[in-house]
Amino acid sequence: MLSLHGPEGPVALRPGGPIARDTVWLDLNDPTPEEAAAVEAATGLRVPSRAALSEVETSSRLRRVKGGLSLSTPMITFEQSASQLKPLGFLLTKDHLVTIRFHDLRAIEASAKRVADGDGSTTPSEIFLVVLEELVDSLADALEDMGSELDTLSTRIFDFDVRGAERRRLESPPPRRRDLALRRILRGISNRGKVLGKIRSSLLGLERIIPFVAAACDSLGLPEDARFETIKRDIESLDEFETRLAENVQFLLDAALGLITIEQNNVFRVLTVVSVVGVPPTLIASIYGMNFKHMPELDWALGYPYALGLILISAVAPIVYFRMRGWF
Repeated sequence: MLSLHGPEGPVALRPGGPIARDTVWLDLNDPTPEEAAAVEAATGLRVPSRAALSEVETSSRLRRVKGGLSLSTPMITFEQSASQLKPLGFLLTKDHLVTIRFHDLRAIEASAKRVADGDGSTTPSEIFLVVLEELVDSLADALEDMGSELDTLSTRIFDFDVRGAERRRLESPPPRRRDLALRRILRGISNRGKVLGKIRSSLLGLERIIPFVAAACDSLGLPEDARFETIKRDIESLDEFETRLAENVQFLLDAALGLITIEQNNVFRVLTVVSVVGVPPTLIASIYGMNFKHMPELDWALGYPYALGLILISAVAPIVYFRMRGWF
């Protein structure tokens, strides 16, 4: 899809006709070959393919082209269920700004609204700065949401044993239910970790673009703008916030794994108690099950009740002892 914007706002695209001369910003969203050809004819710039925008070398992402700059960065899709990294490209010249993307971006829509509302952004470089500001705002919102989600996960992890103890007073929760809860916690932590990594890649790409464009303003005849420095400082602050969130993710992962270890130890503790409780009765039953001729208890009238009572006492005594020690 191709969207056109002039100094006064959106520009209508005539079907099959040329792009208007007063078009300043050309936005390509998953463009068709025909749309890319129309933009190339209007700007004189070659629109890079998705494969070219996905290159990881810095020299491929940040380079000069005829009369302008070709820029690209990975950008997160901001989808909560299945976020992905997709390339986002810019072609910036003195007369045109071309954005090439392959997914819907709220930042692009917000930038178009700001330009249409007349916020004073009329040149390609000014619109480019507006897009960068909105991208940074979107990443900041994503990190803020991530911080809230990690706080919720933290509460679930560190209150897990407390809730389990409260349930045990009323009923014995099935082990499967506790296992599923732990699996959900681990899955939530891993998903947040993956999303944070993608946000980190997006921030790093924008962080490289800012100084490259700022240094090329003079040679391209683009006006210098103090907002470059402001955006750079905002990205640096988001980098620090993302680092703290990544450390929090690692901390929560360690805590969840520790909780799983405690749960496993509890299972082994119960098995150990059961095995210890069963040893003395088995020993007594084995002694009195031997078929020797001369055994004093064989002719004793109370021998059988005596053996049963001894087996019962030997089974109950370890249970009482372990219970007093708080083992279960």
